[in-house]
Amino acid sequence: MTRWLDPDEQQTWRDFLAAGQLINEALDRQLQREAGMPHTYYMILVALSEAPGRSMRMSELAARAQSSQSRLSHAVARLEERGWVRRERCPADGRGNLAVLTDEGFATLTAAAPGHVEEVRRSLFDVLTPEQVRELGAICSAVRGALER
Repeated sequence: MTRWLDPDEQQTWRDFLAAGQLINEALDRQLQREAGMPHTYYMILVALSEAPGRSMRMSELAARAQSSQSRLSHAVARLEERGWVRRERCPADGRGNLAVLTDEGFATLTAAAPGHVEEVRRSLFDVLTPEQVRELGAICSAVRGALER
């Protein structure tokens, strides 16, 4: 038996989808305008900047970026063209590939970060009360935890 959404749930679901899309579009516009890169590239650079040695297996990076391996490979190729990332063979087994954040890529990320953080604040946190931020954090954590099992 289908458990249809009641009117409140339906409205919440639609607001959730619209808010997520609008935030992602705002972040993408800001990064394109100020840093010349899409939000996806920024997320890849952040993931690499936080990894030990600023490098990560391509398969792990794809999972972290919530992307398919082929889509990630295409994005990394574009980042290589810009000199922000390079690929290396994985020294542990010689079969896998690593994506490595270059010094130029790290400098680009560092320059882009302040504008990105300001847009995150403007698009999300500035419109919420501190209590709503805590509630949103708890909600996101619960949903993420259920889906990552």
